[in-house]
Amino acid sequence: MMEMNIWLGQLTTITMIALALGFDAFSLGVGIGLKGIRYLHIMKLGIIIGLFHMIMPIGGMLMGKMMSVVLGEWASFAAGLLLIILGVHMVINSFKSEEAVLLNHRTFWGVLLLAFSVSVDSFSVGITLGMFHLPLWVTVLLFGCCGAIMAMLGLTVGKRVGHTLGEYGETLGGIILVVFGVYFIV
Repeated sequence: MMEMNIWLGQLTTITMIALALGFDAFSLGVGIGLKGIRYLHIMKLGIIIGLFHMIMPIGGMLMGKMMSVVLGEWASFAAGLLLIILGVHMVINSFKSEEAVLLNHRTFWGVLLLAFSVSVDSFSVGITLGMFHLPLWVTVLLFGCCGAIMAMLGLTVGKRVGHTLGEYGETLGGIILVVFGVYFIV
């Protein structure tokens, strides 16, 4: 019973982190959606972003496992600190008033660059998660699904609504990362 509670706690933590990382894709999706996008492109971008949200944390987790050997008992503190730094960075970026230059999401390289840009945080969080002993396949699937769903949702919302919601989405995602970072440290 105790192992089941631990597993459910880890699953909840992974899900919340995956959703927090998905807010980057959501906010970018809102911005792109405001410019107008077809539903076929929404599906394509969502799937590619989801794949990047799966690939990037795997690389990060592998790096994190190597770092946990080096850091030893400090691994948990380092992981929490990294999550806090990433979260604060996301919150600060959400308040920047400068207009980001959007790439052409209709080109191959534009799609890859967009997917990569919203998945870089997944690599960093993957490093953090690699310092813990969490099920890799569950983590990767949740990151991928949340990234894809949040991207598609953001693109659809952006197509229909205003830019303000996307800014709040990135702020919320950063706050969630900070909370989990504090949780790992304490």
